Amino acid sequence: MILNTGGRTDTVQYYSEWLLNRFREGYVLSRNPMFPNVINRIELSPDTIDVVVFCSKDYAPILDRLHEISDRFKCYYHYTITAYDTDIEPNVPSIEQSVETLKQLSAQVGKEKVAWRYDPVLLTEKYTIEKHFETFDYMARELSPYVDRCIFSFVEMYKKLAVNMPELQPISDDNKILLVKGLGAIAKQYGLYLQTCAAKDDYLQFGVHHSGCMTTEIFSRALGLNFKHQAHKGNRIGCACMESRGLGDYNSCPNGCRYCYANKDHAKAAENYRRHDPKSPLLLGDVLPTDTIKPAVQKSLIDKWGTLF
Repeated sequence: MILNTGGRTDTVQYYSEWLLNRFREGYVLSRNPMFPNVINRIELSPDTIDVVVFCSKDYAPILDRLHEISDRFKCYYHYTITAYDTDIEPNVPSIEQSVETLKQLSAQVGKEKVAWRYDPVLLTEKYTIEKHFETFDYMARELSPYVDRCIFSFVEMYKKLAVNMPELQPISDDNKILLVKGLGAIAKQYGLYLQTCAAKDDYLQFGVHHSGCMTTEIFSRALGLNFKHQAHKGNRIGCACMESRGLGDYNSCPNGCRYCYANKDHAKAAENYRRHDPKSPLLLGDVLPTDTIKPAVQKSLIDKWGTLF
């Protein structure tokens, strides 16, 4: 099973104590977002978890203790650093801080296990195509020696963005091509492997690869694993990733990113964060008498012959 610790909230940045507690105790409870009275129990054992995938905008809170997980599990790390300031990402560290923290993470775990996410790519009057090129050039120059690849995607135009980000400009097909060509040229200049995530179009002619961000190819090469042959069913339209199971709850990330799909209500997310108990097996709240706890289906995807190396 592939465990995604950051699909619903930034557990690394805001819930690191809870995350470390859960791995130490060997299990976690996760409330089903579709059926709120159903709770899945996930066993956190190397025998049941093939890869632990982290995805965060700030690894600083967990760096000193990350080894408590990485010493026991195969891990891969997504680090999101975008071009945006606090007007769009209110509680995210600055670009300069994030770049330095990524370098520390890479030195600790190895560059082959770190992917830099430059997403979502969006356009406003302030964040123009030229602004993206300027910022991406700086980041690519700084980060290319420390990451396995860079992954980007275009913003999903969810209906709620009309309220949360009225200044957001639709990205035309022509502007997508301009962005891809420019980002691809910059990546090539610094020897950086660049790929899309959940993209419908193929941009290989511009040096941009088309792939999922959690695939057997990526994990096999980075972690020396030999996976069983399987379809990559993905998690949404256009997604080419392996199936994974997420932790945590929606409406729980205090970053306040205005494009966020996981928070419907930022005020509710801040309230949920304040009532979080790091000692609870659930990220938010407690097990109620009306809840049903079910063991999660956890099947290993690793070939019985073991690792490649």
